[in-house]
Amino acid sequence: MPLTSPADDQAPGSLLRSDLHWLFARLKQGLATAETAVVREHGMTLWGYTVLMAIADAPTRSQLALAQAVSVDKSKLVLVLDELEAAGLVRRRPDPADRRARIVEVTDTGRRVVDAARDEVEAIENNLLADLDPASRNALRAVLGQLAGGPVARIENGQRHTNACAPPQT
Repeated sequence: MPLTSPADDQAPGSLLRSDLHWLFARLKQGLATAETAVVREHGMTLWGYTVLMAIADAPTRSQLALAQAVSVDKSKLVLVLDELEAAGLVRRRPDPADRRARIVEVTDTGRRVVDAARDEVEAIENNLLADLDPASRNALRAVLGQLAGGPVARIENGQRHTNACAPPQT
């Protein structure tokens, strides 16, 4: 019997299937379920994996710049970095230009772990996109990359990141 998802119950022209928030949430849910299992096998959480990828991309980034790059609260980032450092995947050192700041770098072990995890995550992503032709895959990634930058910042309009599912504060 084939697996079904909540999306299978909806007609292609339905309000739900045309709502970007729902579509992205459904994609995120599916990817998070599959990718969580993979990154846990490598000793990380999804946040740890995301942060480790960002550090591998820009190894001499400060903690503040890193928090901004991955769109996470500074206090949450500290907890993630503590976990990654305890696992020997990153190291923090004082910034020579500002002793109060910390530079975060990936270790050799961290580089091997993120590369191995990335290969497995990429396989999951390729499986998700298997029904798309290569041009559509590339276009989707390009458009999502473009939207994740300025357009998201524009609609956030300086709003604090909150739990969107929580009831409004009165």
